[in-house]
Amino acid sequence: MDTALPKPSSPAAQDREITAAVRRERGRLLSFILRTVRDAADAEDVLQEALYELVAAFRLKQPVEHAGAWLKRVARNRIIDRFRRSTPQLAAADPEDGQGAEALLPSAEEGPEAALLRELMMRELELALEELPQEQREVFVAHEIEGASFKELSARWGVGVNTLLSRKRYAVLRLRARLQDAYEDWVQS
Repeated sequence: MDTALPKPSSPAAQDREITAAVRRERGRLLSFILRTVRDAADAEDVLQEALYELVAAFRLKQPVEHAGAWLKRVARNRIIDRFRRSTPQLAAADPEDGQGAEALLPSAEEGPEAALLRELMMRELELALEELPQEQREVFVAHEIEGASFKELSARWGVGVNTLLSRKRYAVLRLRARLQDAYEDWVQS
């Protein structure tokens, strides 16, 4: 049952109405959140944020029609906000920290939105790899995809390890910039 919250005049009446709405909507809202947010602690945080906004809106005498739908909309927005805050790890990945290409992409385990974004970014990564200069692309693919060490690549190609490290670093920087631009386009769309 999704009902509007009336505007009681006394603070005690407000508290009763808020309490009733929270009891009525909490279970359904948590189930809704858990379908997208896999981590129970994060889901509980989103739930608390949504319920806090309900209390704040009610206290500020802002009308809340259909509390359940309103709470779902707030929860969905909080989930999106969390996803946006967590994904800029793309730009933070350091090519020299050993994290590799996986650090450039959102984890598919973060939920359906992250899985879709990961798939789109994998396609974008393939296109970006094609645009790299050949030497950078070869080092990146050999090290990140094939798993070859820089020492192996140095022996195979007769090129110094430092040169290979430099080529990979430039490849990662270009890929990072390209993926960050694509990510920002998708998020803003």
